[in-house]
Amino acid sequence: MQQTHAARTLIVAGNSRRFVDLAELWRYRELLYFLVWRDVKVRYKQTVLGAAWALLQPLATMVVFALFFSRAAQNGTGSHPYPLFVLAGLLPWFFFSNAISSASQSIVSNQNLVTKIYFPRVLIPMGAVGAGLVDFGISLGLLLVMMIFYGVASGWSALVLPLLIALLLIAALGIGTLLSALTVAYRDFRHVVPFMVQLWMFATPAIYLNDAGIIGPRWQWLMAFNPANGLIVNFRNAAFGDALDWYALSVSASMSFALILAGGFYFRRIERSFADVI
Repeated sequence: MQQTHAARTLIVAGNSRRFVDLAELWRYRELLYFLVWRDVKVRYKQTVLGAAWALLQPLATMVVFALFFSRAAQNGTGSHPYPLFVLAGLLPWFFFSNAISSASQSIVSNQNLVTKIYFPRVLIPMGAVGAGLVDFGISLGLLLVMMIFYGVASGWSALVLPLLIALLLIAALGIGTLLSALTVAYRDFRHVVPFMVQLWMFATPAIYLNDAGIIGPRWQWLMAFNPANGLIVNFRNAAFGDALDWYALSVSASMSFALILAGGFYFRRIERSFADVI
């Protein structure tokens, strides 16, 4: 009588010194898609306005900034209307901050997945950041409408926008991946991250004012080491057809890649203990 053997799957711990296993991530690409789609649906489930919230948050913040800071920023926005100026800074910032906040809580929020089945754990923060990218894509339509309303035309520099969005995505993913692992190991980060993001917004003056008018040209070089600030400056310049700040772009791009390397290595180092401590 012929004996049959059931197929077995052997799970072997990966090399923690490796950044990521790109081949494995490619095999699980469909799972990443479903994680992104799930996060998008959960975010707007049982809401009246649905995806309109992606527009209302930056729009309401723009109105508040325009009411209280427009006079102080009158000489710091160049020739662009202040509401449009601040909206072009708020949109990439909201993507960046929301992606970090969502990714930082993603592993803890998906406890059932982590403890029951195997898949590359880094897909969870990647899915959270990807869901934020969907909101960002929706909100870009609002920026286009506002530019048409104010008669501001873009130029060839708009071709750089996909690169800038990709760098924002890399920076957010690097920080979010790092914080997601830290939140599993140290639950204090549940409280640290919202406070950190709030302070980070005020430490990114490019959102609401030309930062050269705040800290002066002498210390301008230092602001580029805040990747959000350098990328937001260039995002606005590219959208409005202004000259790019190549120094800020190069430093912020370097910081973005350094952050995703640091986040990826730390995540790989401790991910094998997630199921035990989560």
